[in-house]
Amino acid sequence: MMSVTPIPALSDNYIWLLRQDTSQSVCVVDPGEAPPVIEFLERESLNLESILITHHHHDHTGGLAELIKRYAPRVIGPANPAIKGIDETVEDGDEIRIMGRLFDVIATPGHTLDHLSYFAAGIPALLFCGDTLFCAGCGRLFEGTPEQMYTALKKFAELPEDTLVFAAHEYTLANLTFARAADPENEDVKHALQECEKARTLDRPTLPSTIGRELNINPYLRVGTDSVRQAAGTQGVNHDDLATFTTLREWKNRF
Repeated sequence: MMSVTPIPALSDNYIWLLRQDTSQSVCVVDPGEAPPVIEFLERESLNLESILITHHHHDHTGGLAELIKRYAPRVIGPANPAIKGIDETVEDGDEIRIMGRLFDVIATPGHTLDHLSYFAAGIPALLFCGDTLFCAGCGRLFEGTPEQMYTALKKFAELPEDTLVFAAHEYTLANLTFARAADPENEDVKHALQECEKARTLDRPTLPSTIGRELNINPYLRVGTDSVRQAAGTQGVNHDDLATFTTLREWKNRF
């Protein structure tokens, strides 16, 4: 059984640590800084075998150089020369094996053009989606288009509903606050907000989420519902799903 542990980093990042059973070899996803990873590895007497990178932003790659120098791990990520230290580039449709578990590489541009996500089928199914899908939200469009991001999210919506969603940031409360405005008739959003407020009061992560949960609370995955479409219509165009998504994303930017 593969376990996944959050390592808090920077102001609101999670560096996810993957470990198979009781193996001392581990993988981390998007190490935005090295010190918290090193502290965890040394405390638990673990060996950093591999690193997965979703995209080039510094808060996802800033710890690479120090971790590579110290542990010489296998580093897997997109073919972007802006990322220093990747020795195995992957693209949409590739398969990689991490500690015995097979992961599908999914191109998910939108937040950035090089953004990749990693999905492992099985029990439990795992999705490491970087800054594409958040609990009750999605990433800002720094480089890609609304259509690219919407297409990426539709790929996620087709995954098994019990898939665990490991996003890279603790943005849940802000996203649910927006979701309450964007999907005002949704009782699941109100309940999720109460649960997540309690978790954060106890300093607990609100992640992982699941695909099934996101289909119920994430307005960007619910653009075809009357409630979301009507709310979007108060802010901009909503004549189809993509237009509604575009309006929602622009509304969130100024919310």
